[in-house]
Amino acid sequence: MTRHFTYRSQRLTTTVAALSLLSACGGGSGTISTGGGGTGSAPTPTPSGTCALSSRQAWVAQQLNEWYLFPETLPASLNAASYATVQDYIDALTATARAQSKDRYFTYITSIAEENAYYNSGSNAGFGFRLTLDSTARRLFIAESFENTPALTAGIDRGTEILAIGASTGALRNVSDILATEGTAGLNTALDGNTRTFRFRPAGGAEQTATVTKADYTLTPVSARYGAKVIDDGGKKVGYLNLRTFINTAESPLRAAFADFRAQGVSEVIIDLRYNGGGLVSVATLINNLLARDKTTSQVANYTTFRASKAANNETAFFNPQPESIAPTRIAFIGTGGSASASELVMNTFIPYLGNRAALVGTNTYGKPVGQIAIDRSACDDRLRVVAFATENSARQGAYYTGLAGFMGATCQASDDITRPLGDPQEASIKAALNFLGGRACTPIGAVATLSADRTPIATTRFELLSPTRPSTAQREVPGSF
Repeated sequence: MTRHFTYRSQRLTTTVAALSLLSACGGGSGTISTGGGGTGSAPTPTPSGTCALSSRQAWVAQQLNEWYLFPETLPASLNAASYATVQDYIDALTATARAQSKDRYFTYITSIAEENAYYNSGSNAGFGFRLTLDSTARRLFIAESFENTPALTAGIDRGTEILAIGASTGALRNVSDILATEGTAGLNTALDGNTRTFRFRPAGGAEQTATVTKADYTLTPVSARYGAKVIDDGGKKVGYLNLRTFINTAESPLRAAFADFRAQGVSEVIIDLRYNGGGLVSVATLINNLLARDKTTSQVANYTTFRASKAANNETAFFNPQPESIAPTRIAFIGTGGSASASELVMNTFIPYLGNRAALVGTNTYGKPVGQIAIDRSACDDRLRVVAFATENSARQGAYYTGLAGFMGATCQASDDITRPLGDPQEASIKAALNFLGGRACTPIGAVATLSADRTPIATTRFELLSPTRPSTAQREVPGSF
C-alpha cells in the first residue's frame, strides 16, 4: 500500500492500492490514485454528461458512503440540488463530523493535474511568500519568502511588514484599514491578482514600495539558506532541520542533511516544522527512519486504521534505518498551529520511544490524527480527498484532535520571532529548543506566564498564518503561502 499525508491548511492523506470504482452515473469511472506519483496530466473536464454537477455530486456521495471514516455522521438523505458546487455539497455531507472536530474541511474535491504537479516537484505559482497575521494589532508580516521567487527578488523576506496593498501605486490601501472594514476576506481579495503593488518595511529597514508580479516557481522543501545546519551550542553540536513541506524532492536534501549530522556525531536535533502543513507519507516515513539508527525492523513506527468495512487496508509501519540515520538521544520539534498531519505523525511516532526526551517547542499543533485517501475521476480532472483512516503511534496513541501538546512527554512555550531568520540560534523558538536539549528549564505550552524560566519575556502576540477560503494544493500543504 502506498500512502501520502496532506492537510487542508492542515491535512493528512493516504493512497490505497489502485482499483476501479463504478461511477454513480454512466460513462464515468474512478480510481483510488497513487497520489503524488502521477504524471500531472489530465483531460479537460466538460460540463455535461459524466462531468455535470449532479453526476459529480452523486459520485462524491458514493465514495463517502463507501470510504468515509465516520459513516455514522453522514446524513441519511441530503438534496444535492440545493448546493451550487461539489465542494458545498461535500461540506454539507461532512458537517456533523466537522462539528465534532473530526473533519475540519479535510474532505474536499481538487484537481488531479494540480496536485500531481505540486507533489512531484513543488510546482507552484504566486508571489512566493508566506503571510502571518497579527489580527489584534491588524498587522501583516512575512513569515518566510521562498528562494527564486518574485517576493525575494523584490527584497521582501522574513520579518517584513506589509503596510499596504493595491493593484497599483495609486490604488494602495492600508492593511489596517482592509482588516478593519473587511477582515481577512478583504486581505485575500486584495492579494487576488497577477500583479500587486506593496508598501512594506523590511525588519529594521525603511519603508519601500515595489510592484510584484506572480510567477511560476519550484518550492524547495529544504531551504539552501537555512534548511539544514549544525549549530554549535556551547561546544555541543546540535542538528537543525527546517522542512517546509513533505514532497518527493525532499528526499535528497533530507538524506544529505542527516548524512552530515551523522558525520559530525550529532545526537541531539531540532526538527523545525512550525509552518509545515503535511505532505507525502513516504517523506514522513523517511524522516522517521533517518531518526532510527538505534531501531530495528521489528519495531513499530505507527499504525493506520480504516473503518471496519475497509479493515483489509489497515497497515502497520515498521522502522527501517537508512545509511544516513542517526540515533538521537533528544529531539526538539518546533511546532505551531500551522503544523499538522505528516508533521504531527513524525512527532507522535517518537513519543513512546523518547518520552520526556522529545519536546514540542513553540505552541500547540493543529490536531489532525486522521487522513484521506485520494480517489480519482480522471475524465473530470477530479480528485476526491476523503477522510478514511486514523493514525496511531506504537503505543496506540492517537485522537489528538486538539493538538499534540497534551500528548508530548515535554513541551516548551516559545514565540515565533519573525525579527530573526529561521535557523538563527537566537530566534525565540530555536533558542527554547536549544534550552530543552541542554537540560535547561522552560515554560510548558499552555502555562500562564509572562517570563520564561530564563527570565526572557514571552511574546503575547499570536501570529496566525493567512489562508484563503478555497486554498490551492500548495496553500493546503504550505499554509500561509501566496
